[in-house]
Amino acid sequence: MRVFGIDCGTEFTGYGVVEVSETTRGQRLNYLCAGAVKLSKKDRTPLRLAQVYSELTALLQHWQPEVVAIEEVFFSANAKSALKLGQVRGVAMLAAANCGLPVAEYAPLSIKSAVVGYGLAAKEQVQFMVARLLELEEAPKPADAADALAIAICHIHHAQTEANLRR
Repeated sequence: MRVFGIDCGTEFTGYGVVEVSETTRGQRLNYLCAGAVKLSKKDRTPLRLAQVYSELTALLQHWQPEVVAIEEVFFSANAKSALKLGQVRGVAMLAAANCGLPVAEYAPLSIKSAVVGYGLAAKEQVQFMVARLLELEEAPKPADAADALAIAICHIHHAQTEANLRR
């Protein structure tokens, strides 16, 4: 299974691709790529959203994942920020849908629990565990890329749990 994780943001939208492979000792998580779509604060919202759509679509077509995993909307005290984030999420989901890919959504607590084992883990703990689980020498940069990888890992863990329950 190849999973494309997306961590939506209004300045950086992180992405990461993780694949599961079978080994003699069980399943292994393989890091394929990670990065971020950097958005200019100078550009107007429609241009920023078009950039997110264009870059994510190109990445999805290149990496050919089976599924896209994305973080669910969280509640924010700042309605304007939440709305802007929702627009980026919508564009990311549209890119996945137009590539014919299913989208799985996970709450922030679920993502942290799946990666660290504790739903209220600090960002640094998540980054450390992402590097550890993917056998990387250091956490991917920027932090949004590490978060996107965490979302992909979360989906893989959930998919494995569901498969085990079906047996």
